[in-house]
Amino acid sequence: MSWFEEVLTNRVITEQLPSATLETISMTALSSLFTVLLGLPLGLALVATGPGGLRPARAVNAALAVVVNVGRSFPFIILMIAILPLTRLLTGTTYGWRSAVVPLTLAAIPFFARLVETAVRDVSLGKVEAARMVGASRLAIVGGVLVREALPAIVGGITVTVITLVGYSAMAGALGAGGLGALAVNHGYNRFQTDVMVVTVVVIIVLVQLIQMLGDWLARLVDHR
Repeated sequence: MSWFEEVLTNRVITEQLPSATLETISMTALSSLFTVLLGLPLGLALVATGPGGLRPARAVNAALAVVVNVGRSFPFIILMIAILPLTRLLTGTTYGWRSAVVPLTLAAIPFFARLVETAVRDVSLGKVEAARMVGASRLAIVGGVLVREALPAIVGGITVTVITLVGYSAMAGALGAGGLGALAVNHGYNRFQTDVMVVTVVVIIVLVQLIQMLGDWLARLVDHR
């Protein structure tokens, strides 16, 4: 029997791989949604309260920067363990893919916020000043100028963040979160099933490629320049 035939007859691959892939996609998609909803305003707040921002506030900006930097400093595995009580409080469990959404989101928010900050800071100051001259409100400038002009870069940041979350989800699998990471560790590593490990890696690579292709397409779609 060839190696390919062994893969096709391996019950771990045929029976558990589809559900593990769905779990990885589910935890990545849900944590990505929460990350964008919370990280986007945080990134905009960093820009707005910073020097030259729409509403400079040195103390607020420094506090936000500390929160973001501290959040980015935690290795994901340590963060996941440290917030187990919070995870249990929010999800009712510390096991399964749903519980992994909490640490995945908390790990990704500061990362994505910095990407948003970088993207928005690259918007031409001339466009902001032009909006101010015609009497646009701060909220209108943020939505109609800053976000609109930086949208391709923000979409690129979302793409990078989602791909990062795929990697984080694999690490979460080692701590009981399920998904492809758990399949690779429990069967590919602990039980020395090389074919399971190889197939799992291939599936992750395919997911990453699809996410990147979709992100690139969306970035071109929203680029009005």
